[in-house]
This record gives sequence, structure tokens and C-alpha cells, in this order.
Amino acid sequence: MTTTPLTRSPILSWGHDALRLDLRVTDDGPVQVVRCGPSAGDVPDQVPGALPLVEVNATGHGRHWSSHRLVDTAVGTRLRYRAHHVSHAGGWHVLAVELQDPDTGLVAEVVYRSPDGVPALRAEVTLRNEGAGTLHLESVTSLALGAITDVDPDTADVLWADNDWLAEFRWQRRPLRAAVPQLSGRQVRYGYGKGSFALAGQGTWSSCGHLPMGALTDRRSGRALVWQVEHNGGGWRWECSERHDTAYLALSGPTDGDHGWRHPLEPGGEFRAVPVSVAFGDRLDDAFGALTRHRRATRRPHPDHEHLPVIFNDYMNCLMGDPTTAKLLPLVDAAADAGAEYFVIDAGWYDDSAGWWDSVGEWQPSNTRFPGPRGIHEVLDRIRERGMVPGLWLEPEVVGMRSPIASALPDAAFFRRDGVRVVETGRYQLDLRHPAARAHLDAVVDRLVGEWGVGYLKLDHNIDAGSGTTGHPGEVPAAGALGHHRAHLDWLDGVLDRHPNLVLEDCASGGMRADQALLSRMQLLSTSDQQNLLLYAPIAAAAPAAVAPEQGAVWAYPQPDDTPDEVAFTLVSALLGRIHLSGQLADLSPAARALVHEAVAVYRDLRADLPGALPVWPLGLPAWDDPWVALALRTPTTTYLSAWRRPGADPTTTLHLPHLLDTPAVATPIFPADTRATTAWNPGAAELALTLPAAPSAVLLRLS
Repeated sequence: MTTTPLTRSPILSWGHDALRLDLRVTDDGPVQVVRCGPSAGDVPDQVPGALPLVEVNATGHGRHWSSHRLVDTAVGTRLRYRAHHVSHAGGWHVLAVELQDPDTGLVAEVVYRSPDGVPALRAEVTLRNEGAGTLHLESVTSLALGAITDVDPDTADVLWADNDWLAEFRWQRRPLRAAVPQLSGRQVRYGYGKGSFALAGQGTWSSCGHLPMGALTDRRSGRALVWQVEHNGGGWRWECSERHDTAYLALSGPTDGDHGWRHPLEPGGEFRAVPVSVAFGDRLDDAFGALTRHRRATRRPHPDHEHLPVIFNDYMNCLMGDPTTAKLLPLVDAAADAGAEYFVIDAGWYDDSAGWWDSVGEWQPSNTRFPGPRGIHEVLDRIRERGMVPGLWLEPEVVGMRSPIASALPDAAFFRRDGVRVVETGRYQLDLRHPAARAHLDAVVDRLVGEWGVGYLKLDHNIDAGSGTTGHPGEVPAAGALGHHRAHLDWLDGVLDRHPNLVLEDCASGGMRADQALLSRMQLLSTSDQQNLLLYAPIAAAAPAAVAPEQGAVWAYPQPDDTPDEVAFTLVSALLGRIHLSGQLADLSPAARALVHEAVAVYRDLRADLPGALPVWPLGLPAWDDPWVALALRTPTTTYLSAWRRPGADPTTTLHLPHLLDTPAVATPIFPADTRATTAWNPGAAELALTLPAAPSAVLLRLS
């Protein structure tokens, strides 16, 4: 840390051309963020809505303004500036600020990072106890932004995404004033109330119920900020509200009030809060674009992010967990003929008994499903012979109650509460902090990848193990859960360190773990288990708000009885993400197979543009029942636009593409080739009129 004397100005300014962060530093008050965003200019002398950099609630200290909110904590208000350090390396600007509470000896190191040219900020907080007594933590904010000037509480909307199994990424919008009413009138003024608009995640699924994301946007100016909590379990919370006539935002991991989380920070001890990020834009789409660029900058490098191979998986609307040699071999040939580059054998490949659900854990191949001297290797070899990379499904964190691993591992290797193993739908949950649990999984992966030559693992997770585990002495379940989820990330890093070309898919009953903590390590996200092609359209269109397009895997599962328009509809859903081909390809009609081959060829032609493309929603973020759904991805020279007309929709819709204002763009249908779609472009209004005569039907356009 470098201490910088503050003799001339109490404002510490930091950032780059795309982002500025201004901190007010005084001797008699907490360090505060007084401005954060892309704008520059003078900082006002008085910023009454500003918040301390960190809010810490601890037993015996509490808040100086009682409420259920994360802000207004006594410890946060006492934290004082001690030092700061600025650096720039590898395309990242870094500001580290050290604070200290003179009463308890608590030291907080707040680290802000921002990539060159991107109006986005990542925040991390580390607490150290330099005092003489134990401090019992109840909540710690990873980011606290007060006095947000980009949105006015009177004209602001708050956005969040409901997220359910089969119904992921359903963005909702509500005026902030509907949740946080104006409390002041002409005669009496109040600085702040006690309420907020808040969401919290629960359990071992990080995005079950809601995405760990949110947004604020101003209806008058259009300006917006979007945020994400980068935690792979359900222990997270975010809230926004009003203080002194300006909006504030607070983001955190688990808390006592929401999750029963507590952490005894003993003298000399250290605690890391979960990372969070926020991005800014002149429009909501611009803010999501900045967050997309930020996600790409923060994830682990991997060749899959550039090559985007086409994947066939035998599960969805296909074998549905019942693979055998006889069923797989025709699918392998059909997938190879269609242009697939990876072939994944999904659930059930290990099951020799009546049902794979509660027998998981040992991960040895079934002898009855794969008879003969070569067993499953007959299929794996055929996959390689047809020029594809073989993949397998795993559910690594669970062990079925009928699995021999359930008795081979000690009780301490599993989630426990009150000394009893946690059971959920016939499965146990591993605690990856335990060396036996991790050694077991490492041996499985090294066997499948190192000995069998598997190049792709679909890592699923289909149970919610609840509040957590009390596996360590004195810990509350939520603290055990936080420890396990961090050990899970460490395990993934270890797998990829040993097998750097291995492709990992993040799946949890579809999209129940759509979080940046996992997606910064794993290469793909399974966006949904939705089997209805009409209902998948809004999921596919909204997915780039939660995941970079090149990581969002979308099922394309044509069926033998589908019409040509329905075959094209399901294929269009996957063309601006990652194709997960499935369905009974070998049983399709020649015309339907030709459509599949055409779609894969189109995808292989455009996929080089996807790793740099940014999402745009020409009809707004899709609602679940919208009759028309649209998604565009824009690059500096080309815009790709997918549009879906669902039953009940008018034949024509108007799509808004403000980034192409006054541009003489040409809209060319690229899939399906024989589409009956017609278009008319209005450059002065940046609007594209699109007509699709049939419903359901879909089209992929290129505007250049």
C-alpha cells in the first residue's frame, strides 16, 4: 500500500477514459464513493447520499439507523482512510484502498478493477482483524454505491430477472417509486426510510428464483447501470433504494438476515467477501454490452471461447437419459453428417440398474447399456472415428444413496446438519472442502479425460441441498455453504489446470446456476431444460443478458413430426449462441435433415463474429408471452438479428436498432434460405419492418 497525503483536495479520482470513480476522503468521516460511472466533470461539494466504501454489520455494533437494509452500519461509518495504491497492468486499472476502524481494529481492503475502455467496475473486499477481540460478522457489502446520479428515483425503473426451471431469464421492470415511495413533502423532509427493493438467493443453486443480477434505468435520460453478484451458490443479496433524494445500490454475499450467515473473525483472521461487478451505459442495451465485455475480460482464457464448436448432446427430446450402444451409433453418424464437432453422451451411461437418479457417484460405465468386449469405448471410438470429440455427463457434487461411494467416503465428506447427512431426493451432497471428496472427483475426471480421452464434461447439478452444512466445528450452515462453493471453484480451476483443453459445461437443471463465478471458469452454460420449442424462444433471446453469447448453449432439437417452419424455429433459437443439437436426427425427413445441415453450415460461417458481438434487444427484453421475440448481436460491421413469430402474433412487427441510425443497412435473410420473410429498412428511424407470413416461424437476418 502506498499512502498518499491529502493536503490539497479531499477527492481521490481514479479510472480511465470509459469510467471514473471519485472518492471523498476526509479525516473525520468514512471514505465515500461520490461518483461512479462514465461521466466526467466537477464533483459537488456536498453529496449527502454518499455511502461508506464498505458496510459491515457485526454483532454488538449494529446500525446507526435501524432497518433490514445492508447500509447505515456503525462499523462502516467508523472505517477511516489508511492508505491506497493505484496500478495498471495487463489491460486492467486497479485501485486498492485500505480502511481501518479505530474502535475494533478491523481493517478493510477494498479493491476496484476496471478493464481498459469498458465502463464497468469489479469490486472485492477483504476484511482483516487487527484488534484484540473476535468480531462476529453478520453482513459485508462487496460494493456500496450511494448518490447514484445516472438515474433519478422519480423516473427510475428497477429491473430483475425471475428464473425458474424451464422458464429462465424472465426480466421484469417496475418503477422504483412503486417499491420505494416518496416520503417527503413540502413541509417535512426525510433523508431516508427503512425499505428497499431487495432480492436474495437461497440454497445451492445460485440462480433458482432470480438471477444474481439487476439493473436501474432512467426513463427520462435512458441511462442505465446493471450489476451481477459473482457467487456460485444461493447466498447473495442485492438492494436498491433512496437516500437523500438519490438512489443507492448495495451488493453482498450471504447475510445473517437472509441466510442465517455469521462468521467469527478472530484476531489475525481474514474474510473475503464475494466479488461483484457493475456496468454503465447511455441505454440499457449499452450497459448490458459493457457487462458482456467485462465478463469476457474476467473469465479464464480457453480456446473454446474462440472456436465455438458445434455440440450434439443425446438428451433433450432424444434419448432422455436412456443411452445404449444400439441407440447411440446411428445418432453418432447422423450428428457427424450434420456437422457436429463434439458428441456428448448425457445421463444414464453409468447405470446398470432400474434408474440412474439415485445411483450416481461411482461413474463407471454400464455393462448392460454397452455390452460387448469394448463396452462404452465402442461408442467413444465411433465418435472419434467420425471426426468428433467425445463428451460425457457428470453430476460431480452429488452421490446417490444407492451408490457404493455413499459408504466408501466418510460422513465428513458430505453436507451435514446437526451431525446428520443432508438427503435430497435420494442423493447426498458432497462438501468439496473435504480432501476425500475432492480426491474422489479428481480421480474420476483424470480417468475419464486422461485415460478415456473424453474432451467435454457436462457438469450438472439437480438438487438444492438447502441452507448449507455444519461440517466444521462451530459454523452455521450458510458459512459451510460459502466454504463449499469456494472449494467448488478451486476444484474447477484445478481440473482445468491439469486438462487445459477440456471443455466444461455449467448445467444445473437447465439454468439454475447462471452466475459469473462459474462462467468465469466453465466454457458453456446450459440455458434451459425447456422441451417446448415455442417457449424456448424468449429464453434464448434473453440469455445474452446473463451470459456472453458464445457461452450460452441453446437446444436445437427438431422432431420427425415437426413442420419445416417448426424445424427452422428451433434451429434459429441456437444460431446466435452455442448450438446444442439434439433430437432424433436419424429419423428426420430428408427436407428436415437438409434444414439442420443448412443451419450448421450458417453457424460455422458466422461463429467467428460471436466472441466480439454485443447483444441488442430490438423489441426490448422479451416477456414470457410476447407474440414476437427478437435478439440482435452487433459487431462493428455486421448485425445479426433473430426474430421469432409465435402463434397469435400479427404478421408484421417493427424492430428498433438505434445503433444503425442513419445507416443505409441492407437486411439479408441467411437462415432459412427459402424463408418467406420480407423486410423494409427505415434508416432515419433506425427501424426494420419485418413480415413473417406463418406462425410459428423464425428467421435469422444479417444487416450490413
